[in-house]
Amino acid sequence: MSTILNPYLSFRDNAKEAMDFYHSVFGGELTRSTFAEFQASEDPGEGDKIMHSMLRSDGGLILMASDTPKSMDFTPGTNYSVSLSGEDESELRGYWDKLAEGGTVSMPLEKAPWGDSFGMLVDRFGVSWVVNINQAQPAA
Repeated sequence: MSTILNPYLSFRDNAKEAMDFYHSVFGGELTRSTFAEFQASEDPGEGDKIMHSMLRSDGGLILMASDTPKSMDFTPGTNYSVSLSGEDESELRGYWDKLAEGGTVSMPLEKAPWGDSFGMLVDRFGVSWVVNINQAQPAA
């Protein structure tokens, strides 16, 4: 799998509604996971909120989104990131290191509850990035 670059949108409590709308617009396959599924929020009221969703259209468009926990800042108008994801750890860590130079790391690139390596940063130009390094899945 090659590295994929796509938009990642953030919402406050309405990611499910937004992604259902985008699914009606673009079609394709929509997947989603909640904070409760990964024990990713200490606030029990956020258990049913979307930790991660991905829409993959039949034409190859990819759009990802999540709800922003109340413990994190949320500012409409800046509620997007550019997502880099793939399996080439060397390539993706190289991008991470270069993007982090002069920027601010908000979540270090390290093992996440879902098994991949994940990190978040804002580069020196104010652009938000998320990087996800997919871990190889064992053969069935």
